[in-house]
Amino acid sequence: MTAVPDQRSTAAAGPAAAEQAAEEDLRALFGQSIAVFASLAGPTHLVETANPAFFASIGEERARVGVAVADLMPELAGQGFIALLDQVFHTGEPYTGRDVRVMLGSGPQAREAFFDFTYEPRRDADGNVTGIRVLGVETTQVKHAQRLMAEHRALLEQIARQAPLAEVLDGMARCIENLAPQEVLVSVLLADPDARHLRHGAAPSLPDFYNEAIDGIATGEGIGSCGTAAHRREPVIVTDIATDPFWDDFRDLADQAGLAACWSTPILARDGGLLGTFAMYHRTPRVPQDTDLALTRLFAGTAALAIERHEIEQAKLAAEARAKSANDELAKVLRVERELRAEAEQRAAAAAELATQMRAAAAAQAATPHPEHCQLGGAAGCTAPAEIKIADSWGDAAWGCPAHVEEAILNVRSVFIASEELGGLTAYLNR
Repeated sequence: MTAVPDQRSTAAAGPAAAEQAAEEDLRALFGQSIAVFASLAGPTHLVETANPAFFASIGEERARVGVAVADLMPELAGQGFIALLDQVFHTGEPYTGRDVRVMLGSGPQAREAFFDFTYEPRRDADGNVTGIRVLGVETTQVKHAQRLMAEHRALLEQIARQAPLAEVLDGMARCIENLAPQEVLVSVLLADPDARHLRHGAAPSLPDFYNEAIDGIATGEGIGSCGTAAHRREPVIVTDIATDPFWDDFRDLADQAGLAACWSTPILARDGGLLGTFAMYHRTPRVPQDTDLALTRLFAGTAALAIERHEIEQAKLAAEARAKSANDELAKVLRVERELRAEAEQRAAAAAELATQMRAAAAAQAATPHPEHCQLGGAAGCTAPAEIKIADSWGDAAWGCPAHVEEAILNVRSVFIASEELGGLTAYLNR
């Protein structure tokens, strides 16, 4: 006959045993869970037990029990969390926080995290609060993803409204630096049209002397991370600048700038042409994680979109400038052509008037073969003696003074000297 446990025996063991059994059940439930669980005891909030997710969140190097939370995580004191634990312990009222920001750790190892959590009071048989259970879920990745999407959407809106390229790239670099869980310094270099050199695009956190030194760097195998990535058209991951041969010519410069790792990705156009490079620098040697590579791919694609849009806009503006210049030049030519035509018409009118005068003079000459005064003076007349006879190919002839004869020869086509006294044109030229 099989013995059946007497449920009354558990109850007879008292509330303390029931409390202990409940704690064991919670440890079993949350032992391998991604949810954060810790059981705290007493007014000093001594960590009695905690699951791996709790220690993973606060840092594995602090994975120990029997220590007050304030001593285990001193950074919480200035953020109000210890005060909340005190409140729950003294009032017995649970507290729930949603998407609460907390800075974990200190110095270079500090990280920003977000949690949904509950502080739930633990009670003894008499209902007195003996400690607090901490239950929570870290929402940091969700929060970062939300922020990433918001920032990315803002960048796309900037590109769509054709914001200056420098403004877009600088904003993108700062966005990545703010979103990255660890310190990172972002640089964007832009390729020359011949793809043989890289020019400064954006690097808000790198020293000015460093940006100036690499502005115009050549593309080619072994020329740093960026020069090599641009040459290969593929990512180049240098995890330790101090030992990588790609950095032989730039190692002292990187050391002066405090740079220890550089991951560079080429920025490529849709047709595969080189637009530039996107680089992430680190202060310590570091191997990229999957999240780093995903972030790099996302923003390298965004940078490509911004640069291509900028180049299209610049080409459009250049074409419009050329068209305007051509139109201005055509207008200038037409204006000069009109002026020349008007001048020619004026000369033609003057020539026609002079021809009329010559015909009139020739008609008058029939009655007076050799007039006393110049016949070429126009409507105002000329009182100078008529010394030289001129004629044209149409048979018209007239007498005039030397000044008016010279003017007629310059302005009327086919006019020649026809003075019998001078022996003809040859005699006039050889006088």
